[in-house]
Amino acid sequence: MSWYNYVFCFFAGTFLANVVPHFVHGISGDPFPTPFAHPPGKGLSSRTVNVVWALANLIVGYVLFRVGKVSTGGNLALAVFFAGIAALSMWLSVLFAKIKPANRPPKKMSANSLLV
Repeated sequence: MSWYNYVFCFFAGTFLANVVPHFVHGISGDPFPTPFAHPPGKGLSSRTVNVVWALANLIVGYVLFRVGKVSTGGNLALAVFFAGIAALSMWLSVLFAKIKPANRPPKKMSANSLLV
């Protein structure tokens, strides 16, 4: 495989990892930051925007997966693909840990929370 196939493998992993939080928050009805929020990446976007953003990431990730030959490129291609997933996942976990608390609405007290 050529070097650029490994670049495609890496970015396939990043785009496909980015599908998960946006899709889950979108279909769960929770607002979540996207590049289209105000301010970009920090404000909250609607549920629909998150689902559309997840689907766009899924399409781009799938195209990169195929072009990068992840499934036929051998173990190195697969390792680079998983490195892309790990890199974006760790970066986003740090980023959203800083952003999310400011965007969270205050928790409501319920009878179940008193039992814990």
